Amino acid sequence: MFTLPDFREKQILFIQPEKEKEYCLRIKNQNIAYEENGKVVNQIPCGKVISLFVLGEISFTSVLLRKCLENGVSIHFLKRNLETYATVGSEASGNYLLRENQYALSDEERMEKARLIVKNKINNQLSLLTSCGMKTISSENLPLLEYRNVLFQKIDNADENRSLLGIEGDMSKKFFQEYFSDIDWRGRVPRGKIDSNNILLDIGYTILFNYIDSLLRLFGFDTYRGFYHRLFFQRKSLSCDIEEPFRCIVEKKLLKMRHLGQINEKDFSYSSKTKQYFLKYEQSTKYAKLFTEAILEEKEEIFQYVKAFYYHTLNNEGDFPFFDRDH
Repeated sequence: MFTLPDFREKQILFIQPEKEKEYCLRIKNQNIAYEENGKVVNQIPCGKVISLFVLGEISFTSVLLRKCLENGVSIHFLKRNLETYATVGSEASGNYLLRENQYALSDEERMEKARLIVKNKINNQLSLLTSCGMKTISSENLPLLEYRNVLFQKIDNADENRSLLGIEGDMSKKFFQEYFSDIDWRGRVPRGKIDSNNILLDIGYTILFNYIDSLLRLFGFDTYRGFYHRLFFQRKSLSCDIEEPFRCIVEKKLLKMRHLGQINEKDFSYSSKTKQYFLKYEQSTKYAKLFTEAILEEKEEIFQYVKAFYYHTLNNEGDFPFFDRDH
């Protein structure tokens, strides 16, 4: 298992091979080497990488795969729209005691953890609104702190998952409308691609999700067994759960990118056939890099959260972790 000093050196790599050229990833002298037409154009020690994202066509060697698994490196292969189609990752799947405790949770224990996840997410949404100088939500007549207390009471009283989803969904809709009110916000449509804002949020959330999933598997969790996002075929419910408190990282970054003029609408096109917007392939790395930088700024906090969640689950030690955006 990684310690925090070890983890501080870990990086996320994002690789986008150009078309019409031959690219390969291989191991050279314990380094991950990125080759273009047989020549090394970049390299980094394998032990300094936690996640590797590959967008586009590339070759890689079996030695690279083995070394990545030995060093705890997860490799994510992405389509042009940045959707993950395959993942090869290191995991402590033999940690049966941890997984036994995961599977043994009662329905009420799962519900209580779900309540804490939703509270954490809402707390960070309200913190973002406060950071913008907002005192109230326009549709409410309560100061944000009082509104938070009202929502938390509703969460405590929720006795089924569907009620929690309703509370979270209603708050998220209000949050998006308020927080993004000055950037031509048209509503949140996950994977709907109705505009550039939704496309960029999808990109940021995808990178964040895969990063958190990599950490959870390194600690030995079964990421398909969650407690808020219910079991569904091929859905990594636990990774979805743990991502929720950290979505604020992506949302804060999107607003900052807008305010700094880092988003160019010419990077996006509209398809009359699908009636959807899409990000031009050659611009994908630009925005993936911006969101990756934001996630890496919080990488120690994410690591500490997952580590605390590990001990909480394995030994019932300490309180359920809490990510405070105002840390």
